[in-house]
Amino acid sequence: MTPNLVTIDWLVLAPVLAPALGALVVLLADALAPRARGAHLVIALMALGAGLGALPYAVTTATPARTLCLTGPQARCFYESGPWGLGLQALALGGALLVLLMLGPGTRHLDRAQRGGPAVTVALVLTATAGAVMVPAARDLPAWLVAIELATLPAVALVALSRGRGAEGGALALLMVALTSFAFLAVGVSLWLLATGDATFATDTLRTAFDDPARHRALLLAILFLLAGLGFKLSAVPFHMWTPQAFVVADEPVAAFLATVSKAAALGAAIVMLAPLIALNAADDPRAQSIRLVLGVLAVASMTLGNVVALRADDPVRLLAWSTIAQAGWVLLPLAMLTPTAVSASVAYLLAYAVGTLAVFAVAAAVHSASEGAGERSLTAYAGLARRSPLLALVLGLGLLTLAGLPPAVIGVVAKVVALQPVVAAGQWWLVAAAVVNIVVGIAVYLRWLLVVIRPGEAAGATRVPVRLDPGLRVALALLASALLVLSLAPGLLIGFVR
Repeated sequence: MTPNLVTIDWLVLAPVLAPALGALVVLLADALAPRARGAHLVIALMALGAGLGALPYAVTTATPARTLCLTGPQARCFYESGPWGLGLQALALGGALLVLLMLGPGTRHLDRAQRGGPAVTVALVLTATAGAVMVPAARDLPAWLVAIELATLPAVALVALSRGRGAEGGALALLMVALTSFAFLAVGVSLWLLATGDATFATDTLRTAFDDPARHRALLLAILFLLAGLGFKLSAVPFHMWTPQAFVVADEPVAAFLATVSKAAALGAAIVMLAPLIALNAADDPRAQSIRLVLGVLAVASMTLGNVVALRADDPVRLLAWSTIAQAGWVLLPLAMLTPTAVSASVAYLLAYAVGTLAVFAVAAAVHSASEGAGERSLTAYAGLARRSPLLALVLGLGLLTLAGLPPAVIGVVAKVVALQPVVAAGQWWLVAAAVVNIVVGIAVYLRWLLVVIRPGEAAGATRVPVRLDPGLRVALALLASALLVLSLAPGLLIGFVR
């Protein structure tokens, strides 16, 4: 009897398999019962719920959950999910669930906002989510690269299917960036394989390649290509220009998907790639210092440019696009320290940012009609929202204060402190100074929007009926408001989740 070459634990793989199988079931149900439009949301929610339900299995033991493991003395596992990976997987699955509720497949909002029918939209969201969940756990180069693109390409189609004016142009810009990013990543993976002779991100082969003068330059070039490719995914400066182009033409829930679920995949990919360098840095190896400098410069450039441009934006979705760029800098800031604590801080910050961003996008989806696209939205639509719809204004206020890092949204304050802790511990005071300046600018960005909400609605068009609340959008708003309130009362729940 031939022994198994690879051991598989299907329960560990369930967070990836559940949305992937859900996408297949949705397409099959659409083919067999095309008139059952409301069934697609139910199937999708069940699939995402099953994926979320399987996540705790990854932390039932002290060691990370592993599967797809080779047998024998040189055994390696190609799928590994630890606490930080679990946090990103939960973000991808939970974020996709909330986005689907905002879209409301089978309701009038989706019919107005997305072309192609609810089955196509739901299947694309589930497919991209499966890729985003796979990325933080992939440990071999081919699966890592395929998972990144699986998380990206369906998002391009989601933008293309939006009914907003200029959606095709935004999708084309996103597609060109996706192809460019893939080219950088493919070259980086090839150079990594050439330098290390290893098809995994392993510390021992990385150290050997660093010690060999003949392979040292190839390895450094591989790391730079990989960082550039991931910079596109993270919306980090100078790889950021696609972000406002794609966001403003997409429906608000689709833009929310790009800002959260796609960022979870990008950060997971970056941490997996940087894991060997983190191990070297933990051993006080000076060869990781140059990479720390590159990441630090990217972080400062991203948060500075993002905040400065967002301060002048009048389109709320464009403002959120530039906010995404600025927040990418905050995600990279602790990661630039290349320590295990920095990894946890980066993931915790992304989780807090994602909850606040999803809340703001959910309110934007309620305020703006599905036909509004590039150049058709304005902050004046929010004038007097506190009087016209106090509950919507409350959710929006909590989301904006979370992004700004101001009380009473305590989770935003804690996230900023957690992100700065590894930087202060490393004594990188130039990064601390840049972050403090950007905190001040960022506060101005979000308070400008908040002041519009609380002032009387005297601007043209501000007195119109403000809201269309489909059932799914109501549920999404209620869940996000509850999450922000609970996390602000007990922020340790979020921070402890990834440590």
